Amino acid sequence: MAGIDLGIDLGTTKIIIYRVGKGIVLEEPSVVAYNKRNEKVVAVGHEALRMLGRTPAYILTECPVKDGVISNHLLTEYLIKEFVKKVSRSFLIKPRIAICIPSAITRVEARAVVEAAMSAGARKVYLIDEPIAAAIGAGLDVLQPDGRMMIDSGGGTTDVAVISLGGIVVSHSMKVAGNVFDEAIVKYIQTKYKLAIGSTVAENIKKEIGCVFEPDETVTSIVKGRNLITGYPEQIEINQAELFEVLRPFAEEIVAGVRSVLERTPPELTGDIYRNGIIMTGGTCLLKGLDKLISENTGLAVCIAENPVGCVGIGTGKCFAMIEELKEGFECASTYGA
Repeated sequence: MAGIDLGIDLGTTKIIIYRVGKGIVLEEPSVVAYNKRNEKVVAVGHEALRMLGRTPAYILTECPVKDGVISNHLLTEYLIKEFVKKVSRSFLIKPRIAICIPSAITRVEARAVVEAAMSAGARKVYLIDEPIAAAIGAGLDVLQPDGRMMIDSGGGTTDVAVISLGGIVVSHSMKVAGNVFDEAIVKYIQTKYKLAIGSTVAENIKKEIGCVFEPDETVTSIVKGRNLITGYPEQIEINQAELFEVLRPFAEEIVAGVRSVLERTPPELTGDIYRNGIIMTGGTCLLKGLDKLISENTGLAVCIAENPVGCVGIGTGKCFAMIEELKEGFECASTYGA
């Protein structure tokens, strides 16, 4: 019976699984609902997300991966186990699993990822840096001696890296990404309008009218929540220009990270990057105007990948075809599993 190879993008907000030969076979929220009374998991993925903010006190809904690293080992293990079981349909075949990790992850954090995957039934586990996985998923030939700059911005982290010959030459990882923007919106609406909203509502507002470059105040959105003074449901209207003031400072932090990497890039690769431009992946790259802001501040062409959300998962799965060439990109590829 043929073996199964799975590439997993274990994101802060979403888990994507790519099965070699089949493509993306699973895309669900990285959320677990846990019953504290009987210490059992109630639901994972979409089902658990629907419970967020709607459960009794004894049921916790938690994202066990925070800022790109595991915060709750047991729940992460259960999350991986359930989803691997769902896509492999059998525990008779132990899959090889490749998991992407932020470029600045520590050895202890990397080991936690490996242990979670091994406990979930993996035969062998590979770890690959997110920027390399993103570049492969975007269709780039990372094995060439040609400098490429990647910006992968998801829910928990933003990774900026210059790649050449299958490895990372210069990189910078920031905990400024989608969740930070969402939290800023929640705090702003609570402070200015005395209206309590959830992170899901904030994310929807960001997607609808969020902008970090040349905002239009005629673009508006209706926000519904609970008035903190009266306690009653209420709705307000906000415009893109006021949201711009909330989001722009965090976008500028991402720009600063990009400039930091460019300043440390070897001169030999700078010309390549000027010619090739910058490729953006991850859900946060879809924030209106972020690509234009980076382009204006760097003088480089910025392009959003064709499938920015799925790029890392696709690239992680495609890594199996180039394991020998990607020894630089894989973290201790030969030490995990049999």
